Amino acid sequence: MPSRGEVWLVDLGMVQKAPPALILNRAFKESDRALISVIPHTTSLRGSDLEVPINVPFLKPGAFLVQNPVTVPAVKAERFLGKLTGQQLALVEAGVRDWLVL
Repeated sequence: MPSRGEVWLVDLGMVQKAPPALILNRAFKESDRALISVIPHTTSLRGSDLEVPINVPFLKPGAFLVQNPVTVPAVKAERFLGKLTGQQLALVEAGVRDWLVL
C-alpha cells in the first residue's frame, strides 16, 4: 500500500508510461475510498517556481510539479521507487501550499 512520502510509478491515464509520483495523502481507513493523491515528477522543466526539484538516486533529474496534484485509485500505484526524507517532503508540501494559496 502506497504511503505518504513515497514515490511510485503511478498510472495517471496518460498515453505514455506511468510517471513517478509522490504520495501526498495520509493513510486511508477501511471505511474510506481507496484513493491516493499524488504530485507527478517531470523531467520536462519550464523553469517555473511550481516545479520543486528534489535530487534522489531513484529519479532522473527533474522536479515535482506541484501545480498538478492528481487523485487516483490506489491500485493505480504500480511500483515503489523510493521514499523522500522529511525535509524533501516538506519542500514539496510548501510548493503545494503556495500553488493552492493555503
